[in-house]
Amino acid sequence: MKLICDRGSLVEALNLVGSAIASRTPKPVLTCVKLQAQADTGSLTLSATDLEVAIRMTTPRVEVSEAGEALVPADKFSQIVRESVDATLTLEKEQEALHIRGQDSHFKVFGFSAEDFPPIPAFEGEADFQIGAGELSRLIHQTIYATARENSRYAINGVLVEREGNKLAVVATDGHRLALARGECQAKQKDNRSAIVPTKALNMLLRLLDDPEEEIKVKIAGNQVMFATAAAMLASNLVEGNFPPYKDVIPRDGDKKATLNTEALASGVRRAALLTNEESKGVRMAFKPDGLTLSSRAPEMGEAEIRVDCPNYDGEPLEIGFNPHYVLDALKVVGAEQVQIDMRAANKPGVIRSGPNFLYVVMPVNLQ
Repeated sequence: MKLICDRGSLVEALNLVGSAIASRTPKPVLTCVKLQAQADTGSLTLSATDLEVAIRMTTPRVEVSEAGEALVPADKFSQIVRESVDATLTLEKEQEALHIRGQDSHFKVFGFSAEDFPPIPAFEGEADFQIGAGELSRLIHQTIYATARENSRYAINGVLVEREGNKLAVVATDGHRLALARGECQAKQKDNRSAIVPTKALNMLLRLLDDPEEEIKVKIAGNQVMFATAAAMLASNLVEGNFPPYKDVIPRDGDKKATLNTEALASGVRRAALLTNEESKGVRMAFKPDGLTLSSRAPEMGEAEIRVDCPNYDGEPLEIGFNPHYVLDALKVVGAEQVQIDMRAANKPGVIRSGPNFLYVVMPVNLQ
């Protein structure tokens, strides 16, 4: 294998595939990146996997004089490429070692046999559906923060992706809140599909969605999901288990409704949260026809009270407490100037809505 590549493109590709490299593993090949040079297409493909998630990335800005494969430790290879001051680098394989040459430098990095690298699935056949990168990014951003970080119910450590025809629903919950984002996709197959995708895989996918106009192909096969862009492919094992029946926990009887400016509400909640602590981490929201009052109190710290305009409140006065960080998580991603909050009672969940495509259920906290 011998080639000349653009250093900037190589750095970008290494940054993207590096997120799939295992940090701690007894298998040295899982700490490596696989390089495949194709002379016919004049491209270099980089691959990495930790056996749960795999990424394959192709960079076209390459002059290949000799096709071939190499398997080198990712950390040292990345450090050498990043620290180089050259616009282009020459890569040449000699037995299991890779030579990296610049104008004033020469590195020889010992690697492994490329045949020892675990196989990465190929995106074969038709996609289950296609969706714009911008739309897919919105769906992920509006839900991923609500997944459980550590929970014995392993299924809620991932995000549910549910397709019914050309309609897509993406759902995440940690038991205290639930985020639901809806969108549309292009699907030739009419059968409904669903899968629970690990949070780690979706965070890695977001880094690949740099062109909002690009069409992303998605395929669910067995216990794996694959996402393909023009230059990259990400494959991930699915989360096993049954996702909670989320439709059953969405309240539909909220008879008290408030419409508020998103930024004004977020500012008020952020300020009220300044005087909360672990013992009293709730913010009291007092809704009345003449406005909304946010208040908080923490022993030995003090009290806060903030007024927020609420010109459209329909219902009897209500005082309810929420974890401010849960509320702010939703307000950061709604992408709309106004939100609607539906409530029924101080001990019942509240629902934050933004149009027909975003819904967020949050459990109240006891402020006594």
